[in-house]
Amino acid sequence: MESQAFVALVAGVTGMAGLSLTQALKQPNCPGGPWKVYGVARRPPPSWFPPSTVDHFITFDAVNSSDTRAKLSPVASEVTHLFWISLQIRADEEANVRINETMLLNVLSILKSCTPSKLAHVTVQTGTKHYMGPIFDPLLSTKLISHDPPFHENMARLPYPNFYYALENLVASFVSSLTYSVHRSSIIIGASSRSIYNSLLTLATYAVICRHVGLAFRYPGTKYTWEHFCDMTDAGVLAQQHVWAAVSPEAKNEAFNCTNGDVFTWKSVWKLLCEVFDVEFVAFDETQRFDLVELMRDKGCVWKEIVEKYELHNTVLEEITCFDALQAVLRFKFQHVSSMNKSREYGFLGHVDTFKSIRFWVEKLREMKIIPSYQH
Repeated sequence: MESQAFVALVAGVTGMAGLSLTQALKQPNCPGGPWKVYGVARRPPPSWFPPSTVDHFITFDAVNSSDTRAKLSPVASEVTHLFWISLQIRADEEANVRINETMLLNVLSILKSCTPSKLAHVTVQTGTKHYMGPIFDPLLSTKLISHDPPFHENMARLPYPNFYYALENLVASFVSSLTYSVHRSSIIIGASSRSIYNSLLTLATYAVICRHVGLAFRYPGTKYTWEHFCDMTDAGVLAQQHVWAAVSPEAKNEAFNCTNGDVFTWKSVWKLLCEVFDVEFVAFDETQRFDLVELMRDKGCVWKEIVEKYELHNTVLEEITCFDALQAVLRFKFQHVSSMNKSREYGFLGHVDTFKSIRFWVEKLREMKIIPSYQH
């Protein structure tokens, strides 16, 4: 076998999961390695992105088939594995289906139409909306009937549009010439300023702003989520599962949940966040419910002050946070918990302590100068 047998194309390389995946692929002991890695994103890499993480960085808009062909064709015949971590979000789920299906189809078409095509496996990143439905759709979100947790992979699809279903259908349609795996994460935590849904960075900016202006760091959810169980997905564990599935025959053409393997209450996480960000713990008071989205709506200028004061990577609050999505999660009326039994039975044993994970990624965000460290 050639020393450079596997060539990865990681779509969405500057997001939390994409960055962790490329770093995993470049580890000396990575299964299937050594890997050659092409990283793909819509925009050039940010200043915090480590150049050594990829062999080549390619910038193109996957929605545009001509741009995709022009930028991808020169390397298409090398690629053996596509890791699809990319997504775009639009106003409603029908629009999400159209744009995300178009992006993946454009890339797959180039990789499969080249001569010769070496593409053997595609991993597709989705999540627990598979079991809950389009929870951020302005109309459908008010009438969803979700599955009862814990979520497991053989639960039937829900009768609502869902771009996750569209992506699964698309890769399955290529099954005569390649294999695929689907990775259904929980709430992903990692380090990036380029992820659409970045709960940890959203919580971090909220805590940092509270500390900066003297606001109470209050819990914006409900008593139910404060006291009941939830789970998360460390971007590093998620990366391990993608790589495992890409090189493990038993994982072919299967879908897998991916969580850290433990559960937590938001009450316990809130105490940890208060410690990590040096803000006072405020016990949840259901008589004092407030709207985090409204509270943060005019805080962009405060974040700009913080960025300048601590000489951080230049970010815009509205572009790096997801206060709407976070508040929706903190107001779920069910326990957001997925089963990891199938993954374990098939041979994936990756796991991490969620509290250690939060501390680890907060420190990474500080090292990358995305949030302040308060050490000077």
